[in-house]
Amino acid sequence: MRRFLFVLALAALTASAAAHDLIGEYRLAEGPDVGGGLLIAADGSFRYGLAAGALDEFSEGRWRAEGERICLITEPKPVPPAFARAEPVAIEGVVPTILVTWPNGEAVSGVDFVIGFDSGDPVTGYTQYNGWSLPDGEQRVPRWIEIHEPIYDIGAPRFELAEADKGRLHVQLIPNDLGLVDLTGACLAARDRGAVLTRKEGEMRFVRIEPQVPVEDEKAQ
Repeated sequence: MRRFLFVLALAALTASAAAHDLIGEYRLAEGPDVGGGLLIAADGSFRYGLAAGALDEFSEGRWRAEGERICLITEPKPVPPAFARAEPVAIEGVVPTILVTWPNGEAVSGVDFVIGFDSGDPVTGYTQYNGWSLPDGEQRVPRWIEIHEPIYDIGAPRFELAEADKGRLHVQLIPNDLGLVDLTGACLAARDRGAVLTRKEGEMRFVRIEPQVPVEDEKAQ
């Protein structure tokens, strides 16, 4: 029995040592238009950043060893961005069918939408700097609108339109912790000369950044 417990304890120590071998600094292995890094610090903290086109995301918090992996816990937990209904406003003298703005009133372009009617096929598109309006020949009145911001994957429940809305919708994009991603549950494991971070969106490959040897130390060698 004692030997069995000793073997279990030794296995746990070995796994913990393997996990702690992951401590260090990494760069994202993708490219050339994608850049990112991950720092697993010896004090039990982590920092992560990614820049991919219009997408910028970051995260920080603490980590814990789980077997031969290191698993991340984002702290504090981010508040996700959200869409909130607002009073319709005119842009260039016209109240658009759909308008998405930041809280300061600046329009948000590139938000995908689907507009539904009492009959016929829905209309799809995306917002412009001045919102978006139905073409002049469209006689149907919108009854509901669904919206989705594709870069940060921000969705919202369907917005139902009443008669008083006159087929128009204005929503504000409340940023909250926009760009702060929750990596809680994402785990890092060694692979080849680097590591792979497995998160709900998929795998991210990282290459370890080896510390540079000072010139004085190189001469001593």
